[in-house]
Amino acid sequence: EALKTFQIKRSLSFKGSPYDNAVAEAMFKVIKTEFVNHAHFEKQAQLDIELFNYVHWYNHIRIHGTLGYLSLVEYKSRNLKKAV
Repeated sequence: EALKTFQIKRSLSFKGSPYDNAVAEAMFKVIKTEFVNHAHFEKQAQLDIELFNYVHWYNHIRIHGTLGYLSLVEYKSRNLKKAV
């Protein structure tokens, strides 16, 4: 009812759908295995900085085989240029 009141469309599929969180779950798995695994953070500030650095590395430096061995930013940049 609240969604209808404010004319908001759902961004997820229906209840019980296994595809709702597939992308988020895959990303959480990568973060757990590449970043968090065996890590210990003394303070929240340390975690914040290291997570920010990891996400920057993941998006700008880490190459992805499914994207032609480009970083996410490079892949997006190249494909946006093609679309224009």
